[in-house]
Amino acid sequence: MAQSFSTTIAKPTSIFTSTPSSPLCTLVFVVILCILGLYTLQHHHRPEPQPVSNSTPKQSSSKNDFRDIFLTAATNNTLSSYLRALTLHPHLAGTPQAVQTALYVETHFRDLGLQTHVKHYNALLSYPTHASLSAHFSDGTIKDVALVEQGVAGDDDVVRPYHAYSPSGSAYGRAVFVNYGREEDYRALLAQGVSVSGCVAVARRGDLSRNSVVEKAAEKGMAAVLMYAETEGFSGGVERGTVMKGLGDPLTPGWASSSVDVDVDVDGERLGLDDNEVVSRFPKIPSMPISADSAETILRSLEGARVPYEWRANLKSKVARAGPGPTMLNFTYQGVKKMATIHNVFAIIRGSEEPDRFVLLGNHRDAWTYGSVDPNSGTAALLDIARRYALLLRLGWNPRRSIVLCSWDAEEFGMIGSTEWVEQNLVNLGSKAVAYLNVDCAVQGPGFFAGATPQLDNLLVEVTKKVDHVKDPDSEDVSLYERWTTTNKRVNIQRLSGVDSDFAPFLQHAGVPSIDLYYGRDFPVYHTAFDSYNWMIKYGDPLFQRHVAVTGVWGLLALHLADDAVLPLNYISYAAQLLEYTNMLSNLLEGSASVHPITASIQELATAAKEAEEEAKKLRGEETLGNVLVLKKRTLNDRLMSAERGFLDGEGLQGRQWFKHLVYGPSCDHESKMLFFPGIFDAVYQSRRMTNKRQGQAAIQHEIWRVARAIQRAAYALRGELT
Repeated sequence: MAQSFSTTIAKPTSIFTSTPSSPLCTLVFVVILCILGLYTLQHHHRPEPQPVSNSTPKQSSSKNDFRDIFLTAATNNTLSSYLRALTLHPHLAGTPQAVQTALYVETHFRDLGLQTHVKHYNALLSYPTHASLSAHFSDGTIKDVALVEQGVAGDDDVVRPYHAYSPSGSAYGRAVFVNYGREEDYRALLAQGVSVSGCVAVARRGDLSRNSVVEKAAEKGMAAVLMYAETEGFSGGVERGTVMKGLGDPLTPGWASSSVDVDVDVDGERLGLDDNEVVSRFPKIPSMPISADSAETILRSLEGARVPYEWRANLKSKVARAGPGPTMLNFTYQGVKKMATIHNVFAIIRGSEEPDRFVLLGNHRDAWTYGSVDPNSGTAALLDIARRYALLLRLGWNPRRSIVLCSWDAEEFGMIGSTEWVEQNLVNLGSKAVAYLNVDCAVQGPGFFAGATPQLDNLLVEVTKKVDHVKDPDSEDVSLYERWTTTNKRVNIQRLSGVDSDFAPFLQHAGVPSIDLYYGRDFPVYHTAFDSYNWMIKYGDPLFQRHVAVTGVWGLLALHLADDAVLPLNYISYAAQLLEYTNMLSNLLEGSASVHPITASIQELATAAKEAEEEAKKLRGEETLGNVLVLKKRTLNDRLMSAERGFLDGEGLQGRQWFKHLVYGPSCDHESKMLFFPGIFDAVYQSRRMTNKRQGQAAIQHEIWRVARAIQRAAYALRGELT
């Protein structure tokens, strides 16, 4: 049974300050610190929550009335106060400050009268212990490069900039600019006669993951990597991040790490740090983030080859030469990987008619620093949804299905909190999860963005139309939907193939239909100490209108999924999307492999989807009560829920078996722009490296058949009949 923090609060220890040497002293020290932190959080701008009443409901309202009440209950000041409390201190996962923040969320849920529990996991996290960097210029001068952020208020608890899971090591070599660190960038350097072997790479952040940049540099024989982010107005900021490959605790790939909630003497199975599977998750050479200002100092000192022309179009720096050298870089990084306790916090509202069906709303809570945007703009929204749902409960509302509010930990290290929980609950999620609705960085700036699996497209569009009480904050008297479609010239719903937030384990491992919501595409203080409450009220969302908008859409989506008698999942749009993907694939293959198996399966899915939608319309129109009608709706809902699971394949993607989804998932070609059919495009990528072209084509055709069978499974699930 899950425990609250009252019995486990002494688990984490700080890595930023010296601690008493005695274990007992350490225990007392951490307990006192956490209690003080709780007091601080609870007494800074915290709205007074009202518990759920157990008395007779004050009024009887329809589902639509409750949805209207949910929307009109929004207050900008409440969201602002939640965010202020959440960002008083940095709260990196595995530290006492992270425990304080988790305790704040848990207490908020409990004070509202919601059923609340915490799941604690032991996982391998990574922290810095020492780092240094100096530049040795051609004129004989030596300059120590600052590895801390300039121009931001100091806080002893802010972790110094680092890359989590970077190996410790030292390097001394010529500096060379490698642009984004892509294969095409190295080809451009090679075309100019540049040899990068033994050099220290200076790379600017782009679409490529940090792990991919470092791995590519290691392949090229480089000694170390320095990364910087080009930012407007915050060039002194340093972007922290993880360089681990894959998701979840690296010591428990595919199964949940041990939970400290279980009162047993036997710890769970873990791989060793020297296990090949674990070693392969981490880069072979060290890396470190630096500021744009520091990068500019190094890059302007380079000579050698000119910066390739194609790099210059969007290069903010005035760098003229790529090197290598003559500037030499002396680099040292020391870090520690150690077991730490992480905390997932949950609030559950039990369904009145289908308590065994779950609608999940999730946001991660841990942050590299203060985390005003990433992730606590989303956490503030989650807390406000809890407040508003508690209000509805007092007014007599009870959802048809259960709603679970999920506050994840250790997302920044590689979606560890959500992944461990998904792995632990895989069977129940597979049979009982309706959908997962994710909000990470709720507010980054202007513009509404959404990603979803296609069967949720129609619901997403309809909700943005219905949110009449939440006007788009970027335009007066224009609804969210109208502004969204005007900006993009159409409804622009992205797909969820990336592994950049907590929807990944739900969709790509468990096959749960998912949505991801946020305002603003980018923000200049990403993963820096500038990501503070002050930045939000000055730049991101001064009046908290965008927070209100995201919260409204997020909460209303869940109300529909929890309350609609027939689930609003439409697979006709899924079939249409798959057909579009297949046409693109056919054009790319140019006849080298047949896509006919996929098109035939899509036709089956389209037919099943049309039949299911006709059945849904008929059942929605049935107002009479009766056990037979209830059973018919339940049966259809189960088919609508389970169809997404059909796209999973037990063997997973080749070489990356954890990723089970054959439509949405990451490709092994990290530079690929194709965001669908990852297994097929893996085979295409590998075939280009094969000398035996026939073998490559056979591998592509095999992956096409796998996708076809997955689509067919989804069609069978949607029909619900045995073949």
